[in-house]
Amino acid sequence: MRCIVLIFLLLAISGCTTSPPSDVNDVCSMFKEKSGWYKDAHKSQKKWGSPVPVMMAIMHQESRFKAKAKPPRKKILWVIPGPRPSSSYGYTQALKETWETYSRDAGNYGADRDDFGDSIDFIGWYNHQSFKRSGISKDDPYHLYLAYHEGHGGFNRRTFKNKQWLKDVAKKVSRQSAKYTRQLNSCEKSLDKGGWFFGL
Repeated sequence: MRCIVLIFLLLAISGCTTSPPSDVNDVCSMFKEKSGWYKDAHKSQKKWGSPVPVMMAIMHQESRFKAKAKPPRKKILWVIPGPRPSSSYGYTQALKETWETYSRDAGNYGADRDDFGDSIDFIGWYNHQSFKRSGISKDDPYHLYLAYHEGHGGFNRRTFKNKQWLKDVAKKVSRQSAKYTRQLNSCEKSLDKGGWFFGL
């Protein structure tokens, strides 16, 4: 009986860990709710130089912070679920090949796409590559997102030029980043002191 209760509790804890935050539009609320997320995001910022609000805004757009997010399956004859359009998965919606490149380049072997800490580190790494390969400022969420979506080769060829829908999405990411920045300015001191429960 005790084993059954223990298994149930472990499953419940696991479910809480992978569930998205209650309010994905409030970065302070997310960091309050999800223990360790701020520490992971701040660590990535220090490592790669990409601001926390920029990285969080990109993740918001890609998965709404759903750990196991996948692109919807294509429909066969408008009804039958078919294959997925790509290998995108997890918080970042990174392709399997791109994730493997990150793991090797960053030395983060064993990193998982459904782990927040690994995922925020991936976005920081990718933005760093965008700075090196495409000359994009690390605090420019608009162009960073275009490079994130199109790849560095595509961005450098301006493949986004005639994709108004994509430019509109990049503007949305930029607005989300600005919103997160304002929010984080109001709570970061508390977070830096050790959290909402012990830092106040």
